[in-house]
Amino acid sequence: MTTQALRLLAVFLVAQIPTLAAEAPTAAPEEELSEVLIQAREPRYVAPTQRDRIGRVWVPVYINGKGPYRLVLDSGATRSAVIPAIAQDLGIPLDLSPPVMLRGVTGSAVAQTIRVDSLSVGDLLIAPSTLPIVADAFGGAQGMLGMDGMHDKRIYIDFRNDFINVSYSRNLRAAYGFDAVPFLKTNLKLLMVNARVGSIAVRAIIDTGAQSSVGNPALREALASRFTRKEHSIDEITGATGDMQTGIGINVSPITIGNLTIRDAHLTFGDLHIFDLWDMGKEPALVIGMDIIGLMDTVIIDFRRREMQIRPRARGSATSWSVAPAGGGLGQR
Repeated sequence: MTTQALRLLAVFLVAQIPTLAAEAPTAAPEEELSEVLIQAREPRYVAPTQRDRIGRVWVPVYINGKGPYRLVLDSGATRSAVIPAIAQDLGIPLDLSPPVMLRGVTGSAVAQTIRVDSLSVGDLLIAPSTLPIVADAFGGAQGMLGMDGMHDKRIYIDFRNDFINVSYSRNLRAAYGFDAVPFLKTNLKLLMVNARVGSIAVRAIIDTGAQSSVGNPALREALASRFTRKEHSIDEITGATGDMQTGIGINVSPITIGNLTIRDAHLTFGDLHIFDLWDMGKEPALVIGMDIIGLMDTVIIDFRRREMQIRPRARGSATSWSVAPAGGGLGQR
């Protein structure tokens, strides 16, 4: 049994620095080999999931004309939020607007707010806006961009080329090479799709603000036989409100979304506050985080068409990958 720490709304990055050894001169065999360090370019905004890190989607956002600030794209959040350093940079005191109740994955808490004149990225403009203040737990990001104002927008995320664009949707059908997965109709303002975990039908929330994928107790019960046969971990889950819960983690296979199949994905199972808030505690449900979303080559979220368009990352099979938990601590929204 292993223990893993999952932090919500935190981005975990491991910069890879390849080390190359130069050839030793033949005329001086006693000379030691020199070491050359090459720093690979670190993605500025969009990074894919790799074996040693979980992917991320950051968005360059302007607030009151200043920035850009790097906010985590959070498709599971209804509103945007920033860390205290952004309020300080904007010169806005934290006691000028009333606090709000911040509801996170593991609990709820009262949060201070700031009132801004505008928040913009691409074709998205929200003016004015009240932004809750959240703890600095983004691993370098400066807040989160929620889905407020996205009803007629299209978000294009290119993991291979470190590119993200927010534009008005032109109601375009999925292009060649993309698989379209429709969103279910719901009053929760969530990006919900039909999926399967093994033979179990589940409702799955597409959450770009969650680094790791989480299942509810009903899904764990439906998969109970797998827990007796597989090694599991104890996962600690910390939410944006600072509340911590524990869950049981195992590798499951396969997870099917549309025509896409993901094998050996690490899921954490817990009786999380957010499942009760969403009234998703009775039937099997799953939050799909960046550990799975970041495996794609390109993801398009089209709010007008109510669908997600996915282009798989080319690796052997066009529709199948294996994903294991990243080394070190895992992040979680």
